[in-house]
Amino acid sequence: MTPLTSEPLHVLFVCLYNRQRSATAERIFSKETTLDVRSAGVSADALVRVNARMLDWADVVFVMEDALARAIARDFPASPALQRLVSLDIPDDYLFLDPRLVELLRERTRPHLERLLAERGDTTAE
Repeated sequence: MTPLTSEPLHVLFVCLYNRQRSATAERIFSKETTLDVRSAGVSADALVRVNARMLDWADVVFVMEDALARAIARDFPASPALQRLVSLDIPDDYLFLDPRLVELLRERTRPHLERLLAERGDTTAE
């Protein structure tokens, strides 16, 4: 089915180092044509560190744990993205592309993605 909107939903996944959880999420969700996906970490040692521009770009920001939401709020206290944070409650217990992590990511993001896409008039969420 062709999406009704031409602009994909901008989705940002955030974990601590951008090596395991958020990188896995970016890899698996970037294949969906209704989504434009990026990932980042909050640590100074992250492969890609979250910044204000990313937060402004994102329609939704999925953080892996509540502590990451607090870190974003601390580092970017005036960001409108703080209203678009969703904690997935996925601990840092998984390796990149771990099948259990992939399953958790799909299970915990699907309701949010379906709702956001439906609000935009796009019914092709997977």
